[in-house]
Amino acid sequence: MIKSLSTRIFIGLFAGLILGTLVQYFLNDIGFFSGNLVELAGGVGTMFVNMIMMLVVPLVFVSIVCGVCELQDLKSFGRLGGKTFGFYIVNTVIAISTALLVVLLLDPGKGVDMSNTDGVAITATELPSLMALLIDIVPRNPVAAFMSGNMLQVIFMALMLGGVIKSLGEHVAGAVQGFQTANKIMMKLISVVMSLAPYGVFALMFKLGATLDAAVFISVLEYVVIILALLLLWIFVVYPLAVGMFTPISAKRFREKTQEQVLFSLSTASSNATIPVTMRTLTEKLGVNRAVAGFGVPLGATMNMGGVAIYITIAIFFVANAFGMPITSEQLPSLLFSIFLLSVGAGGVPGGGMVMIGVLIHQMGLPIEAFAIVAALDRIIDMVLTSCNVVGDTAVLTIVDQTEKAHQVELLDSES
Repeated sequence: MIKSLSTRIFIGLFAGLILGTLVQYFLNDIGFFSGNLVELAGGVGTMFVNMIMMLVVPLVFVSIVCGVCELQDLKSFGRLGGKTFGFYIVNTVIAISTALLVVLLLDPGKGVDMSNTDGVAITATELPSLMALLIDIVPRNPVAAFMSGNMLQVIFMALMLGGVIKSLGEHVAGAVQGFQTANKIMMKLISVVMSLAPYGVFALMFKLGATLDAAVFISVLEYVVIILALLLLWIFVVYPLAVGMFTPISAKRFREKTQEQVLFSLSTASSNATIPVTMRTLTEKLGVNRAVAGFGVPLGATMNMGGVAIYITIAIFFVANAFGMPITSEQLPSLLFSIFLLSVGAGGVPGGGMVMIGVLIHQMGLPIEAFAIVAALDRIIDMVLTSCNVVGDTAVLTIVDQTEKAHQVELLDSES
């Protein structure tokens, strides 16, 4: 019996993909396999993701309230929030800059003829302004924020409640204890759901293997390879090296501790669904303070989208080149700013990056047919970019936690 959850998830992931591929190419003519079995796998996979998503909003709310209540004082909260937000922004800017350098060097899409691609309808959407994003943080209706799973609004409410509870001190000790108990219950629920992860991952990958159109994938292999290579470089080299440079945790150890997180996010393709795994990776495997993880993980799942930034940048240059409408130097400043806003606003759900690329295609006047190839290849890319996003959250928060520990040591030295 294999005890390691990471190993069982790994086996489920590849077993599902292999068996699904066999169904597509060898058993596709048999209705039971290509129809009923694939539909069953899709249903089981969806149920598993729904179970995870069911826990996300209460987990985020309770963990942030607990995290704020456990801070030494409210000043440390301001410092922690500023650091986390700043590091996330820097991470996204570096990802966009690197992806831009790659597309300028390699010019993806040149020589690829997409003019005969079947169209896929996209909804015209305005680019979100920074002011609109900021205004939307404050909810008009708390119940609606919880029901829609709007992470920024849930975070805002949790921070307000946690700050008020902390300011009242011993007068509300019962409330603090209640939230701590609720947090333990949520962690136990996560453990129960995670024990089903190998089966859920198997079902998700089985459906992917049985339905992925390999012919479309091969036709634009260069585009896929560039994106995946850069994402994998970020996951296994850039983030581990950054952690190794700024914390006592070595790059090798960081890679080992994030294995389960990478495999889980590959199968769900959702940063929000991976929040429980990211929390556990940080607190139980990397020793990050619960207050840092409780505040930073849900915020990162919403706005720290290094993988999405890489994806959007390469994809928009690819489709522009492939349709004979290359992006000019005059368009670059506004395009890069739009990519930054869209990366932050992509959301931690499957297909978030694809939707934002659709927005850019529409806003830049590119043919709507360009969206077809992006949509066709999105699922395979979305898996890896989600892993890049969540490992980025883990790396940033591990570094933030180290700076907080260093600050505490400085305070102790100054007091002594």
